[in-house]
Amino acid sequence: MTSPALHTRLCDLVGIDYPIVQTGMGWVAGPGLAAATSEAGGLGILAAATMTFDELASGVATIKDRTGKPFGVNLRADQPDVRDRVDLLIREKVRVASFAMAPRAELVARLHEGGVLVIPSIGAKRHAEKVAAWGVDALLVQGGEGGGHTGVVPTTLLLPQVVDAVDIPVIAAGGFFDGRGLVAALSYGAVGIAMGTRFLLTRDSGVPQAVKDVYLGKSVTDTIVTRQVDGVPHRVLRTEFVEQLDSSGPIRGSWRALANAVRFQHLSGDPWPSIIREGLAIKKSQELTWRQVIMAANTPMLLKTAMVDGRPDLGVMASGQVVGLIDDLPTCAELIDRIMMEAEKVLDRLSR
Repeated sequence: MTSPALHTRLCDLVGIDYPIVQTGMGWVAGPGLAAATSEAGGLGILAAATMTFDELASGVATIKDRTGKPFGVNLRADQPDVRDRVDLLIREKVRVASFAMAPRAELVARLHEGGVLVIPSIGAKRHAEKVAAWGVDALLVQGGEGGGHTGVVPTTLLLPQVVDAVDIPVIAAGGFFDGRGLVAALSYGAVGIAMGTRFLLTRDSGVPQAVKDVYLGKSVTDTIVTRQVDGVPHRVLRTEFVEQLDSSGPIRGSWRALANAVRFQHLSGDPWPSIIREGLAIKKSQELTWRQVIMAANTPMLLKTAMVDGRPDLGVMASGQVVGLIDDLPTCAELIDRIMMEAEKVLDRLSR
């Protein structure tokens, strides 16, 4: 039986057994991984930011076929068809909409009208206060140790800042992989933990084995935060390709990014007018330069090359520093069971 301390507000809010969230990693968190996480008692999140609308609809249907438990979908608030995607989530009774970028207040209201919880990811106290004022249901707070887009403040400093600043549930991300981390996060006032790299390195993850092997061979110092992927800080595995990318000049980097943007347009099928409108929205909402906007379109293809095509030598692999503490590939069920058992043991030891 789970200790009462491990059944948190997050469990009651979302309807899950354990306060563990699998993040919506682009090209990684497919329907198989999300369904396996939810079926094991956590909250699986489908990564729809890199999916077409039809792929999103198919992914949601697949998850519902595989589990009857709650799950979430990660969206980008700046996608041209985001309202259609929101309506799909409402029709399909998806429990949670997560956002890597803060959703607009009207999107939050629309999702709430349809009975969908809204949980954006943030990396700074001021962002937490802003979206909390819009009425979101919870926050996922990622510290600088986390993979992908990240800030500079470590989780142990950012988490208590945010917990003290808002009145809604806070989920901790960045550096978590075991039961000790879960208990630590709860002690800071969080209601659960979210993990990306740890779930990527499971047998339920669809990432090619050759790419998983690269991750398993890395240490805690084998990640790098670079702006050369999409113009903003991005924590990825340190590889020869990434180091060349990081040292490339602005002109070379911009031409490469533009070429990848064209490739992504062919892949997604999105018309150029929609892509341009999306770029303008990104530029305005994130206060980016035009070079950064072009580079932002670079990201999906660099990630896909590694995570889908299995070419880590030609792409980038988002990763948290925690990669150096992971040495196995359990199933999602085995991982969640292990974390909960470890957390129980920690609580037992502390109570003596």
